[in-house]
Amino acid sequence: MKDKETLASLSRGLMMTEVSTTSLLPTETSPDYRYNGTGCKIHSLTNVILDGVTVLICLFGLVGNGVVLWLLSFFIKRNPFTIYILNLAVADLSFLLSLPVCLILYTVQSLFCFYEFGHVLGVFLLLVLFAHNAGLYFLTAISVERCLSVFFPIWYRCHRPKHLSSLVCALLWALSCLVSGLMSYFCLFGGTEHCRMSHIAMYVLVFLIFGSIMVLSNLILFIKVRHSSQQRQPGRFYIVILLTILFFLIFAVPFSIQHFGWYFNYFNIPIEICNALASVNSSINPLIYFLVGSYRKWRFRGSVKVALQRVFEEHADSREDIEATRTDTMEMTN
Repeated sequence: MKDKETLASLSRGLMMTEVSTTSLLPTETSPDYRYNGTGCKIHSLTNVILDGVTVLICLFGLVGNGVVLWLLSFFIKRNPFTIYILNLAVADLSFLLSLPVCLILYTVQSLFCFYEFGHVLGVFLLLVLFAHNAGLYFLTAISVERCLSVFFPIWYRCHRPKHLSSLVCALLWALSCLVSGLMSYFCLFGGTEHCRMSHIAMYVLVFLIFGSIMVLSNLILFIKVRHSSQQRQPGRFYIVILLTILFFLIFAVPFSIQHFGWYFNYFNIPIEICNALASVNSSINPLIYFLVGSYRKWRFRGSVKVALQRVFEEHADSREDIEATRTDTMEMTN
């Protein structure tokens, strides 16, 4: 009974974060669940299928992100952006490992009323929150740094601190740890008021700060590149960033909307669909890297290693950087 109460408290406490884990723990009033004579939940066939699809997506995503992590660690020349991509792959791997474990444990727990894994499930729920938030932070950092490299190319090439990417990544990991720790502390041990305030603070951090900065920086970058490039094709890395952010907005935003709406009784997006979309968001980046890197004249050629080299070793001499440098040089001479 104590384990059940602890798990319920944790579930309620994490319902409104960017990866609010109530998406994993449906409410007792959900129309998709009914109960048998012992009080255990009976999952509908549709929910079981959707959860199974989510697990399969996570398995494919684990393979893809694992390959990216391996290649970036040992075969791709290290540069400021590969450091961000490497950390993003680690965050996606962590999410894709934690989500299937949560789904499996919760299914076993609800079907068989077996609550011995309550504390273990709580740990993996926090890992989901931790990893998904970290992924958002790294995407924002990539967007901002890419924008700076285009608008201030001389500073970026000559005066940028050598270990800035590593320092930023370390700070973002620490921020994700802090957010996850505070959420678990206030919602497990604090009062209801403190838990609600922590939810509001989380949404301010996710939407008003990181989310808005990410979208605004990419919008500015898009306008700048379109204006300066004229008829030239943008570089591969620029396309990768835009596609990554676009798919994040498509697949990850419903995740947050569902939590926010569920908490305030505004929306009722199916939980299983949101989990599946979130798994797609963490799994699709390696596919983007490969398709953009191997695309040449309406054909996809080359190995995964070659494709990643084309994408991540290209940015130092990309067209938008060269044009921005020429523009700044002309303005300085005039």
